[in-house]
Amino acid sequence: MQFTSADFQRNVTKALNDPHLQQALKRGMHGFVDKRAEAAAAVPEFERLRDEAREIKDHTLKYLDYYLERFEESVIRSGGHVHWAADAIDARNIVLEICRKANARSITKGKSMAGEEIDLNEALEAQGFEVVETDLGEYIIQLAKEPPSHIIAPAVHKTREQVTELFHQHHRALGFEQRQTEVTALVDEARQVLRKKFLHADVGITGANFLIAETGSNVIVTNEGNGDLTSTIPRVHVVTAGLEKVVPTLEDMTVLMRVLARSATGQEASTYTTIFTGPRREGDEDGPEEYHVVLIDSGRTAILETDFKEILRCIRCGACLNHCPVWSSVGGHAYGWVYSGPMGAVLTPLLKGLEATRHLPNACTLNGRCEQNCPVRIPLPAMLRKLRHRQYEDNLTGATTRYGLNVWAYLAKRPALYRLVTNVAARTLFLLGKRRGRFSRLPLAGGWTRGRDLPAPQGATFHSQWRARNSS
Repeated sequence: MQFTSADFQRNVTKALNDPHLQQALKRGMHGFVDKRAEAAAAVPEFERLRDEAREIKDHTLKYLDYYLERFEESVIRSGGHVHWAADAIDARNIVLEICRKANARSITKGKSMAGEEIDLNEALEAQGFEVVETDLGEYIIQLAKEPPSHIIAPAVHKTREQVTELFHQHHRALGFEQRQTEVTALVDEARQVLRKKFLHADVGITGANFLIAETGSNVIVTNEGNGDLTSTIPRVHVVTAGLEKVVPTLEDMTVLMRVLARSATGQEASTYTTIFTGPRREGDEDGPEEYHVVLIDSGRTAILETDFKEILRCIRCGACLNHCPVWSSVGGHAYGWVYSGPMGAVLTPLLKGLEATRHLPNACTLNGRCEQNCPVRIPLPAMLRKLRHRQYEDNLTGATTRYGLNVWAYLAKRPALYRLVTNVAARTLFLLGKRRGRFSRLPLAGGWTRGRDLPAPQGATFHSQWRARNSS
């Protein structure tokens, strides 16, 4: 996908002024937060499970080289192949070569954020392969020629009316003349179209929620079952995954599974959880003849050596996006790359460079809901603050921002002066705004007042009110 994180401010303005997007976000995200809370509350040991999940990921990352080698040995032992990709170019070339050797023409794909990260569809289509996304959300955005806007709900930015028109436009030539407006009818139409693609595919490509070191297995978690068909029907199955997806044992995976679905969609468990281990064995009724795993580094081992290594704990549940007031207002496309929301605001600068993504760490109110709801307790707000500090140290912030920060720092280091200035400012603004109670324009507050009025202060600072309350 085209990288547009550098245009974040422009993307945000476009998103906020898109009525269809705002309608879709309001409809599509409804319930994720409440369902997650209900699912967590139903499990008395949920907080303990979060601690265990964090410990499993931390342990694995500490000994990542060992577990990756063990995973490779297990895959080979089961008859499969492991390919190591240093970057996106390597990963694309590896997959292309596998498809060429298989004399493939048609390729089905299950949902894979790693595939999106390396621009796999574009590379395959450029070489003449027919590539069909089989996850319903991914299929919708493939028809629309758009990137995903959410880790687990890639088409959440689309309204039902938009999907109706999209399907009518693309499926009419396949014999579907009637516009379908109901969700069940739209799903059924997509199912009928995709069924033929499944049956004629030469290669199936999926991602992996987890890679199991002890068995060489990959685990995919879906609510549609398309991943199973993509993995078992074609002659060749290719798994694309980041290095951090490996976990030591099946038992470890079960702990992570107990927090994954509850954090993502508020389900006790996703509809389908499938474990694949190697190619078809003698006596198996189905399965691929070849099984390949492409392990993608693309900057991940470099992150391991930094203060940001905890971001590699991420299990791609999307809980941080669901609970983020910024993401809920602008959607995922505004972030300009595959990963959006709080985790994307951390991971994208680390993988793509802070200079090209300097706006993303600032797209956060630091309210802490992301960390509060993260199943593996990633300290996202602290990481965003570190990235902001690095911006300042690397002189990537604008002159106005740097001047404002320097002034604030000067005052903050001098408490008496800080209290004096803020008291004067609060009193002055109170008097100026006393008549209307708000400001439609205010120097240095244009970012706020361009879209809404700024309430006038009530004449006293927080510090003075706090002192008054405690002394009474």
